[in-house]
Amino acid sequence: MYVINSDCIKCGACAAVCPVGAISEGDQQYIIDEQCIDCGSCAAVCPVGAISSGE
Repeated sequence: MYVINSDCIKCGACAAVCPVGAISEGDQQYIIDEQCIDCGSCAAVCPVGAISSGE
């Protein structure tokens, strides 16, 4: 599963490309939930590199 770290700038690019809707806006940053299918689409569009594989 992919995770978003504290470098997140809450731009929303990741949520817009998630094919299963696994990304939502949290208080401090966006959050990826257990619906994540490990496709990597979110990581590819993150402008600050805040998303990585959690494994």
